[in-house]
Amino acid sequence: MADSHPQRHESTAQADRPPWEIGRPQPTFLELSSAGSFRGRVLDVGCGTGEHVLLAAQLGLEATGIDRDPHALRAAEEKAAARDLTAKFVRHDALQLAELGEAYDTVLDCALFHAFGDVDRAMYVNSLRGVTGPGGRLFILCYSDQQGGTVVVPPHRVTRGDIEAAFADGWRIDSILPTTIDVTIDPAGIPAWLLTATRI
Repeated sequence: MADSHPQRHESTAQADRPPWEIGRPQPTFLELSSAGSFRGRVLDVGCGTGEHVLLAAQLGLEATGIDRDPHALRAAEEKAAARDLTAKFVRHDALQLAELGEAYDTVLDCALFHAFGDVDRAMYVNSLRGVTGPGGRLFILCYSDQQGGTVVVPPHRVTRGDIEAAFADGWRIDSILPTTIDVTIDPAGIPAWLLTATRI
């Protein structure tokens, strides 16, 4: 997945793909989908090559992915066609989601939240509020501050407190759970947080 910031790069060349682009859904999001947590209209912010959008589409849900990288979006569209799935992919900035003019019941973010510093993080959370209606659910999977020394460190190590502060206004935090993000560079994955929040 990629976005408007230089930390995010995607290419059709495997060597240029970010480590979280693993060619399948992240296990944490797969478990959520299997448990029925995805519902209604689904938006994946920073969708990259579209695995989580297509996961929602497989469930028969109306699924949209946004990203700033045209190469990633093209790959996502090709996957959708190859799998005979209907999904929408839009080139768009994650900090300007209200400009989509849409509201979603489920919003996903895999490996985007941790890319933002304090100022952009506040803008991003405000942007998320703009497309999530009351009662809508948000699931964020981000690198945590629990990383050891042998894994890739993201631009910003995210603490539980960072998440709580970011979503203190307009959201109910349902849970912040430790998990991992599968990556191509470490078979053990990278320590992560899974945020589940509800728009109030």
